[in-house]
Amino acid sequence: VKEEFVLRIPEALDVKKAAPILCAGVTTYSPLKHWKVGPEQKVAVVGLGGLGHMAVQLAKAMGAEVTVITGTEEKRSAAIELGASQVIVGEDEKTLKEHELSFHFILITIPDAFDVNPYVTLLKKDGVLVTVGMLGNYKKGTDNNEVAFHRRSIAGSLIGSIQETQEVLDFCAEHNIAPQVEMIKMQDINDAFDRMQKEEVRFRYVIDMQSLK
Repeated sequence: VKEEFVLRIPEALDVKKAAPILCAGVTTYSPLKHWKVGPEQKVAVVGLGGLGHMAVQLAKAMGAEVTVITGTEEKRSAAIELGASQVIVGEDEKTLKEHELSFHFILITIPDAFDVNPYVTLLKKDGVLVTVGMLGNYKKGTDNNEVAFHRRSIAGSLIGSIQETQEVLDFCAEHNIAPQVEMIKMQDINDAFDRMQKEEVRFRYVIDMQSLK
C-alpha cells in the first residue's frame, strides 16, 4: 500500500465505528467543508440514513443550526438525538412550501431520482443545494426561475480526498462523533441486505471479519 493512501485511526475512535466514516463520513464532510458551513448558518439535511445521520452530527459540530427533512415520523426522535434542532416530516411540495427561503445550505442524501425543485425553494438568497446520494438525473428539469431570482446554486459532491478522509476521522474523534452501526457476521449478509432494502438498519452495517474464520 502506498503511504499516501494510509489513514491513521485516532485512539478516541472505536475501530468498528471508524469504518463508515471512510465513506459516509467523508462524503458528507467534504461538501460541508467546501461550502464553509459554520456558525449562524441554517442547514437542512434531507434524508436520515447512513449519509444523513453523519451529516447531522458533522454540521452540528461545525456550529450550524440543523434541520432534518424526512418522509417518516419514525425518524424524528433519532434526528433530535443526533443534534437536529428541527425536524420536518414530509417531502411533498405542500409541506416544503411552508419553509421557503429558510436555509443557507441544503445537503440532499436521497439515493434515488427525485424532484429537486421543491427543495430549491427552501434556500435563502445565495443559498447552496448539494446532492450527494443520487448520481443520475433529477425527476424533473430544474426551474431556473427559482435559481436565478435568488442567485441560488445547485451542486453535487462525491466522496472526498484522502486528506479530507483523515480530516474527518480527526474531526469525529475531537467532537465525539460516530456513526451508529450494527455489527453482523458474514454469514448473515443476505439477511442484512434484505433488511437494508426494507430500511430497517440504523444506520450502517459493519461486518465482523473474524466471522470468516
